[in-house]
Amino acid sequence: MKLSKLALIAAIACGINVNNLTTASANDINLVSCCETACDCGEPVCGCEPVCEAPEFGFDSACGDFSCDGVLGCDAAPGASGCLDGGSELGDPWSLFGDLGDGITVGGWASVGYHSAALPLFNSRPDEVQLHQAWMYAEKAIDTSSGFDIGGRLDYIYGTDGPDTQAFGIDNDHWDNGWDNGGDYGHAIPQAYVEAGYGDWSVKMGHFFTIIGWEVVGAPDNFFYSHAYTMYNSEPFTHTGALATYNASDDVSFYGGYVLGWDSGFEDNGDSFLGGMSMGLSDRLNFTYATVMGRFAEDKTGGGNNEQGYMHSIVFDYALSDNMQYIFQSDLLESENAAGVQVRSTFGINQYLIYTLSDRVALGTRFEWYDNEGIFDDGGNIGSDVYALTGGLNYRPHSNVIMRPELRYDWVGGDTTGILENDSDDQFSFGFDTIFLF
Repeated sequence: MKLSKLALIAAIACGINVNNLTTASANDINLVSCCETACDCGEPVCGCEPVCEAPEFGFDSACGDFSCDGVLGCDAAPGASGCLDGGSELGDPWSLFGDLGDGITVGGWASVGYHSAALPLFNSRPDEVQLHQAWMYAEKAIDTSSGFDIGGRLDYIYGTDGPDTQAFGIDNDHWDNGWDNGGDYGHAIPQAYVEAGYGDWSVKMGHFFTIIGWEVVGAPDNFFYSHAYTMYNSEPFTHTGALATYNASDDVSFYGGYVLGWDSGFEDNGDSFLGGMSMGLSDRLNFTYATVMGRFAEDKTGGGNNEQGYMHSIVFDYALSDNMQYIFQSDLLESENAAGVQVRSTFGINQYLIYTLSDRVALGTRFEWYDNEGIFDDGGNIGSDVYALTGGLNYRPHSNVIMRPELRYDWVGGDTTGILENDSDDQFSFGFDTIFLF
């Protein structure tokens, strides 16, 4: 499911990930103010949709990829937080396709990784090197500086993350669900949408990633190789429908639309409202609230596994210093079936601390508490708390290469079985992946 999304800090934006993670961004919760504070583009598009998105340490904007050097006409303010002498020693990334003209960009990445122990998340295939994501995208970002404009985006993924990104919300092999290739490998088309905009308004129509949460599916836009329980089990990944964005001011944006439930392709899987707001509370603090409510899933097989309810994600992104970023996320999910019986009742808190040493190296930690009633049935004790502490490193030997080693410790409260490997109460795991961007 989901957004590295909170556009706030040039400190992280101008760090190790500055040059390349932008067009890969999977979500569109944006803030005009990030262009104002970190990227003095001198182009009207910086105040229009799509504005800026900050996947950990890279901004995504209609200005194109931006770094301290300035790319595609965007010049970061000299001496901005985290910018090393106004420039990056990594230089510009190499692109296989790049800008094809008329605002069209084509690119992608490959993520290859290894992890020592299985988790009930994306990384469920341990003790082997695997291709997680072979990803390609084509995008035309809209530019409403001269009035009305239309664009869109198409994404394709193959790898062990493919089946987790399919439209699995309806168990009838519609859209890309069922494009599996054995051995946990598969294909998916997680985004296929058109977007139209005028002034401060834009509307996205089609199949697109959710705006819920902080972690996303696309590997380059996450600091950690592994994922949070909350992201995988309590948040949607994709939606199909329409989502409008209104940039009310430089610091406030609103989102609202109608979607066909959770994780569905172009087939009715429910009726849900998807929306929220993003607000810059200060120069260093950004707040985002995103929600989805209504019918999440409708069982097409007659099994009665319908689900409806309410879910929200609250994220605070705070720049503790020029080099340190703190993220606090809280998710709540309450759902029931058509008969009014509870399906899921979960609550999670994720906290991230990321310290940028240079444009090549950053350190990070993540701590998660996840109350998961309705998710894990561990021998009759449903809803036990799960905890996870992760420490990791991001290293960029080249502007096109990101290496993400991590150590992770998971433990489960109470007398539980069936969540971790070998029904254990706790486990240590090591993971490492390398992302090649092109």
